Amino acid sequence: MDLKLEVLVIPVSDVDRAKAFYEQLGFRLDADFPVGDDFRVVQVTPPGSEASIILGKGVSTAAPGSVQGLHLVVTDIEAARAELLARGADVSDVWHDADGVFHHPGTTNRVSGPHPERASYGSFASFEDPDGNGWILQEVVTRAPGR
Repeated sequence: MDLKLEVLVIPVSDVDRAKAFYEQLGFRLDADFPVGDDFRVVQVTPPGSEASIILGKGVSTAAPGSVQGLHLVVTDIEAARAELLARGADVSDVWHDADGVFHHPGTTNRVSGPHPERASYGSFASFEDPDGNGWILQEVVTRAPGR
């Protein structure tokens, strides 16, 4: 059985501000359904992604800004960072984790610069949306077997 991730719900405080932010980053607007004063569904998709995010009003009980560790895979971490900066995102410098396996939450164990061997899955940069929902860019040039 295939189970494909389709949508993640991201809690935001201001739907129009969040929608504008993600569109400015190049996310495709798939839908904007205002269904009254208390319910609105906005769906956007990152460039090249098969999975989308939904933000809106009345779509989540989670606190705005509470979602962390959302990963966007890129093939060139430095080029992706530069493009997001040019589009107005406040993106961290590129970093890798001292343990070289994944990364710790927050800024614990971060080492400045890309992974020393530029190993796939080893270099990161991060940014937040206007509410503080946290995104991680992860460089993957060669996927691990079976992925």
